[in-house]
Amino acid sequence: MSDTGHPTPGRPTQDGGAGSVHIGSMSGGSIATGSHGSAYSVNQTAAEPDPRHAELLQAIRALRDALPARERSAEDTTLDGELADAEAEITRTGAAGPERLTRLLTGVRGWLGSQAAAVGAVASATAVVQGIAQLLG
Repeated sequence: MSDTGHPTPGRPTQDGGAGSVHIGSMSGGSIATGSHGSAYSVNQTAAEPDPRHAELLQAIRALRDALPARERSAEDTTLDGELADAEAEITRTGAAGPERLTRLLTGVRGWLGSQAAAVGAVASATAVVQGIAQLLG
């Protein structure tokens, strides 16, 4: 611990002195103080994706970045939601299930069919389609 924290006044101790807690900095874990203190900690770790899912994750992020930031169409918004869900699943579990991949593939293909999109977005969408095809193939 470092001395960057702030003391927290406590209840008087049995010998009449005032107790206090001082936490400098902390990352993770739980702390409980006092005779009735309790702590609850939930730890979540992200799974490392396999190389094909890692590649798809990069393509998903590139496509999300290539989508228009302003004046999005309904198709842009829907696709971004599907991409965000797939990104979250891959980040959380290390993979995306076949149902998610199929839904995303349909969404990207539909979006491509309805767009006069910028070249960068089309290239990013193509990379997503190719990544999904490899995983489903």
